[in-house]
Amino acid sequence: MGTDEETITGEVLRLTYQDPTSAFTVAKLLTPKASREVAIVGYMPMIQVGQQVRCTGSWMIDPKHGKQFSVQKVSYELPTDPSSIQRLIASGFLKGIGPVFAERIVQRFGKQTFSILDQEPERLYEIQGLGKRRADEIIECWKSRTEQQELFVILCDWGISQSMALKILKKWGSNAIQVIKKNPYQLAKEIHGIGFRVADAIAERLGIDPQSDVRVDAAIEYFLWEMSVEGHTCVPVEQFLIKAEERLAIPSSLIQQRITEGFKRGDLVLFSPTVEAVLHLALKKLFSCERSIALNLHRLLKNACHLRDVDIEKAIVWAGETLHIQFAEKQKEAIAAALKNKVTILTGGPGTGKSTITRAIVTILSKLTKHIVTVAPTGRAAKRLQEMAGHYSQTIHRLLKFNPSSGAFDHNASNPILCDLLIVDEVSMVDTHLAHCLFEAVPSHARVLLVGDVDQLPSIGPGSVLKDLIESTAIPTVRLTEIFRQARHSKIIENAHRINRGEMPFLKNDRGDFFFFSATEPRDIRTCLLDLVTKRIPEKFGFDPRKEIQVLAPMRRGECGIEQINMDLQTFFSQGTGKIGSLLLNDKVIQLRNNYQKDVYNGDIGFVREVNAETGTVCVEFDDSHVIYDGADLDELSLAWAVSVHKYQGSECPCVVIPIHTQHFKLLNRKLLYTAVTRGKKLVILCGSTKAIAIAVHQENADLRWTNLQTAMRSIHGRSSV
Repeated sequence: MGTDEETITGEVLRLTYQDPTSAFTVAKLLTPKASREVAIVGYMPMIQVGQQVRCTGSWMIDPKHGKQFSVQKVSYELPTDPSSIQRLIASGFLKGIGPVFAERIVQRFGKQTFSILDQEPERLYEIQGLGKRRADEIIECWKSRTEQQELFVILCDWGISQSMALKILKKWGSNAIQVIKKNPYQLAKEIHGIGFRVADAIAERLGIDPQSDVRVDAAIEYFLWEMSVEGHTCVPVEQFLIKAEERLAIPSSLIQQRITEGFKRGDLVLFSPTVEAVLHLALKKLFSCERSIALNLHRLLKNACHLRDVDIEKAIVWAGETLHIQFAEKQKEAIAAALKNKVTILTGGPGTGKSTITRAIVTILSKLTKHIVTVAPTGRAAKRLQEMAGHYSQTIHRLLKFNPSSGAFDHNASNPILCDLLIVDEVSMVDTHLAHCLFEAVPSHARVLLVGDVDQLPSIGPGSVLKDLIESTAIPTVRLTEIFRQARHSKIIENAHRINRGEMPFLKNDRGDFFFFSATEPRDIRTCLLDLVTKRIPEKFGFDPRKEIQVLAPMRRGECGIEQINMDLQTFFSQGTGKIGSLLLNDKVIQLRNNYQKDVYNGDIGFVREVNAETGTVCVEFDDSHVIYDGADLDELSLAWAVSVHKYQGSECPCVVIPIHTQHFKLLNRKLLYTAVTRGKKLVILCGSTKAIAIAVHQENADLRWTNLQTAMRSIHGRSSV
């Protein structure tokens, strides 16, 4: 697509294609300056034959269809001459009017047709043969279309894109204007992609008082959800008031007053985690989820297990013989704990034997029951768990079975999952809401093993579930620290543990599976990285650069940030000149949020297998499914040649390349670097400066999150280990 934006106007001659769901449209436009028809493509939900349109966008060359004008913004005008009016209303513009009645209406009203529909719609009763019922339907259709057009004009004037306007229209239909005028902050609450700032700008245009209850209430809720995106489930009230006062530019006393009202209504929770602690503020939903986790774990711990007891020592010996493994003492301790306790946590870094222990437990208990369930937060993590445990594994979402009609999971407290043993891997990735949904669906008789590396980054979603459960001391926990012989030869594992201890990794390129390329300038880092990914690594190690090499960058922007690297690698790897949104054929993409209807989830990575310019859709191949995206949900995808470390949690790749520079210093910390390095299975390459690596290694507490789970666990379970 070209980069020069321009505007063209003209009359729509015909619609070549229009998808009824996404409103992606291919049309022919006759412009005053053109000697022939112009093809326009884009998301144009209200376009009709005979309409005058004003399109802003740029020219592109489609491999199949040639030169086209890609529309980013469109505004509609009604024709004024009778022939164009007749052509427009006969095209399906108004439900119930075909060519015959279109001709009669225009013969009757001429140039005044649209003003009659606006000001004197009852005059349609004058049209011979039309009938009152059909006339009323046309009047209602005109009213609805006028409201929708008003919505698009308003939103476009306020800088909201066509695709976002389409989401709004799908959400509220012809009532959208009334909903927005009544409370524009509903946009930030219910339309993904619209934040408080945009909604607040609309509210200002509508004349809503900056100190109004509706504005302050919406801001409190939005700011709390915004903080949950950063991982917090609660926040000290004093700190919240400081930030809210600054962003709203109103006295903190008014904000405090609305917080009190929200508490009285039951939307907000005010509490002190301990007697000595300051007052904290939380959304009721997240606070309730943390309480639910604590209560359900207490239920599991207090109820007896249905599985018969085994001679643990003999079982461990038998498992070792069966799997041909000599267990270390700490591994035996972990296996024994999982066979003895109703709920057990197993944590440790790479190479410490978590996989071996998990397989041993599955091997032993599979002799007692067929009802063993193993799950992980992501598809890739579930696939790895299946290989590791030798047992069918799936994602937590698929286990719980989301029901689109109810908007909730099928498995819950009243319909628990069928299992005697539940093993959850990569628990550090599990956020507060998902943990709540999972634990409430576990039957009281089941035994649970939670496996994860507590030293990795916490979940993308709110909470620090694994860390809080361990630190509450309410759940029996085994922490593995010994690196076993077969793992000691890996420089990846050796350096990961050094980083985790706050020590500099060995950076000398003398052997093995871990390399460092020194570069101090961002441009040099980027040049080195691109050369490594596209040429040197594939040639030397034989990795497929599309599927077996993953760039993990700390920062989105900048010379060696995610966005720039993605553009560079897209140019190198992807195919075709026709784009849908920002995507090309064979692009590597990542899902940015949970979409239960499509059964794809935040962090899932796939490849664009089809770009259909005629329908405005792309087909993405994930691990075990093909998913169609259109204009309404393309913003759920982003390029994934380079992704953030957080987004790649739970996944592994044969080769990981990590650019690291002091420009990233605000984001550099020990957990981030440790997590990034442990994503590489066979090869890890750092490209950047030793100073940046040192910053990351020595920055320990950058991931501090405010949560209430640890307090809830201690208040319900008591402080002593079970």
